[in-house]
Amino acid sequence: MGKKPKGLRAIKKLKARRKKSRWQSSDYKKRVLRLKRKADPLKGSSQAKAIVLEKTQREAKQPNSAMRKCVVVQLVKNGKKIVAFVPGYNAIKQLNEHDEVIIECIGGKQGRAKGDIPGIRWQVIKVNDQSLNALLRGKIEKGRK
Repeated sequence: MGKKPKGLRAIKKLKARRKKSRWQSSDYKKRVLRLKRKADPLKGSSQAKAIVLEKTQREAKQPNSAMRKCVVVQLVKNGKKIVAFVPGYNAIKQLNEHDEVIIECIGGKQGRAKGDIPGIRWQVIKVNDQSLNALLRGKIEKGRK
């Protein structure tokens, strides 16, 4: 690009140069073009309603050795299928196929997967409009839909 212009009337040229240079930054591009929201199955919202299609298990990453309980769900809002983690001991037993669940982001760094669960960014928080945590503690009984 050459040397920067200097002088009293250089502001217009400096601004144009800065505007052009910003597009080299990947963070700037992602933010301005809203690429994160476009790729996000929840389309920017924090929680979403989904229907359970099947129960699955995922193997934990090294050095851990466990089968993490997950469910394949289909989002109500746009029909996309995603895999969600079911947190809690024996929590998977509270879920059946065709149950309505609410999912939210697990909260890993940069919106990626968290901990030793590979490629899973979502977790179940409610089953049939009842808190999964309260169901596990025995505070409430599971309702039918």
